[in-house]
Amino acid sequence: MENAQTPILVKKIDHGVFYHQGKPVDTLVGATPEEGRNKTMAWKILSAHNQGTDEADLHIRFDSMTSHDITYVGIIQTARASGLTKFPLPYVLTNCHNSLCAVGGTINEDDHQFGLSAAHKYGGIYVPPCMAVIHSYNREEMAGCGRMILGSDSHTRYGALGTLGVGEGGGELSKQLVGGTYDIARPQVVLIYVTGHLQPGVGPQDVALALVGAVYEDGFVRNKVLEFAGPGIADLTQDERDGIDVMTTETACLTSIWETDEVTQRYFEQHKRPDAYEKLAPEDGAYYDSCIELDLDKIVPMIALPMHPSYALPISELKHNPEKYLQEAQDRSNKQFNGEVSMDLVSKIDADGNIHVDQGVIAGCAGGIYENIVAAAQILHGKDCGNGEFKLSVYPESMPTYKALVDNGTVSDLISTGAVFREAFCGPCFGAGDTPANGEFSIRHTTRNFPNREGSKPTEGQIVGVALMDARSIAATAANHGVLTGADEVVESALEVPPYEFDSSIYEKRVYNGWHKADPAYKLRFGPNIKDWPEQPTLSDDLLVKIVSYITDPVTTTDELIPSGETSSYRSNPLRLAQFTLSRRDPAYVGKAEAVQAEDRQRKAGNVPEDLQKVYAALKKAGVAVDPATTNFGSAIYANKPGDGSAREQAASCQRVLGGAANFAREYATKRYRSNCINWGMLPFLVDDPDQFAKDDYVFVKAARATLERGDDTFTAYVVHADGTVKPLAVRLGQTEPEEREILADGCLINHYRKSM
Repeated sequence: MENAQTPILVKKIDHGVFYHQGKPVDTLVGATPEEGRNKTMAWKILSAHNQGTDEADLHIRFDSMTSHDITYVGIIQTARASGLTKFPLPYVLTNCHNSLCAVGGTINEDDHQFGLSAAHKYGGIYVPPCMAVIHSYNREEMAGCGRMILGSDSHTRYGALGTLGVGEGGGELSKQLVGGTYDIARPQVVLIYVTGHLQPGVGPQDVALALVGAVYEDGFVRNKVLEFAGPGIADLTQDERDGIDVMTTETACLTSIWETDEVTQRYFEQHKRPDAYEKLAPEDGAYYDSCIELDLDKIVPMIALPMHPSYALPISELKHNPEKYLQEAQDRSNKQFNGEVSMDLVSKIDADGNIHVDQGVIAGCAGGIYENIVAAAQILHGKDCGNGEFKLSVYPESMPTYKALVDNGTVSDLISTGAVFREAFCGPCFGAGDTPANGEFSIRHTTRNFPNREGSKPTEGQIVGVALMDARSIAATAANHGVLTGADEVVESALEVPPYEFDSSIYEKRVYNGWHKADPAYKLRFGPNIKDWPEQPTLSDDLLVKIVSYITDPVTTTDELIPSGETSSYRSNPLRLAQFTLSRRDPAYVGKAEAVQAEDRQRKAGNVPEDLQKVYAALKKAGVAVDPATTNFGSAIYANKPGDGSAREQAASCQRVLGGAANFAREYATKRYRSNCINWGMLPFLVDDPDQFAKDDYVFVKAARATLERGDDTFTAYVVHADGTVKPLAVRLGQTEPEEREILADGCLINHYRKSM
């Protein structure tokens, strides 16, 4: 969708600027970019955590880490296999993803018990189910000005509390647990210059969607650090800042950082951690590689239509021309599903031109924040959600927030309107809670509206449309019994927010804090679904792969690579989970990958399958030498731009345990997905012309290991087509760190650390 309104809301400046006397300027007498780059908040924090001496290539150690119950078992299992003895830094294990999903019987609670036993054995911090969503706990208890936190969840963002939060795949956390570092090239920094004030009815999600809509598609901030500064920050509450900040993940940036002030200081005092506060601000003369001017005065209630947060436009614009925008969203979605299922959004428009929605959800680290829920209750006060098809569910971010909302009467007010109030749970964000009926239209203050993130299964004929909105506009819609309504239509003045009282005793009574109390003799508790990672081969001299999936969508999300929702319960069982790989995008993938894996077993046994014999013969005829004994054979996929969205490593590990040896792409949507491929030993190749090969073709990479070890970017490769013709193929690896090349050569992160020990 072309977001015609977004440039009006957010202005992009695609050149370097200096920050001088609180404003961005193009030039500054006596200042140089080289000196100015070291004056940003981001660089001061990064350099303080850099273990190396090279400012261009960083080797970061974090202050703490965090994972939830979809990811921590695999991370700890990887670290155990790599030599883990105790956690070398505070590691928070939250249980907010598999706390309600009942697939598989006991296996969710088995994972929780494994996590608790690991906290005892290795010295971790265990947060029981339904106590807090992952990022809320870390905001409340772990963030601090100048700190860095690494999380195995893509929305690890604590910049508004002065903390650089980085969301990565599990392999990067395992590296920290066994003494490794997070290795990245020094990132560019983008100034987000904030001015103005939020208007009545406008909330943090509205700001976030305007920002995402402006920068996602053209990659303006991809893999860069967003640095928020400017006079507009002062009038934002801490909850508003946090709500904007957590959504910066959807811009595809690396991380974020904000100026801190008395508002931040009060937050830490309120949460009984006054020492966590420090004044952060760019130095005068700080230099930024580009700039975004974010004028809060111009932000209006927004909606992001299916199926991406960047498909954002003002609610007023949608209501002015609903047929145009809903038809666009409907056509785009149906094209994405290749006719497997049909979304119908246009039918949601009634004879009077009103848009009807079927469900509202306010939840998670973005929506379940205290002020969002209070605002929703105030907008709904004295009204009701109706007794028709529309329904509203509200999930608080944590039990301390829940208690505060009970104490000030907010929960009672919401329940009185017909809303359903639930516990702290991330389910609506990834498809394990409040799944709508087939064909329904849901509006949500959550983090994503990707396909299937609400729990539907398009390959089984199910489809749901999800739009992202702020809690205030969701409440306004609920008060209108499901007729889409922007909060600015019903809110005339700023809402009064009662003071928030944080009760720290809730965590003191239930959270197990084992930091500095590791007990090596403590026995890990394993359920029957918790399995070790299967062994992976080291990279051979040459490499042969078969393209078993070929995806031409503009972007392939992590959820399409490995679905969320009901699969989450199997994430402690690598082989069981792998059966879901690409199941909602290319259901034939698993069978084809397993067939390649079976042929490779025959090759290793000395019985080369007929298909491979033909490939070897074609290569030989073309003058390309190949030795089956020194040539690993595996599967590979092609996708234009894979890996948008979640940080979870299973998007790569599932391919690997099914025999995946490489990926091919025009580009990788996020650094974290590319890192996941590397940590699982799959070469993340880049190709400029994917039309040179097709599904079921073979790609032979000559001297793959030697090329990798030399640090060369370009590999010598050949395509073997079905008719036996052989054509050269130009493939690149892109910029890689020395240790990344070592991991790829060793076959995976576990092999790499085993070897080093």
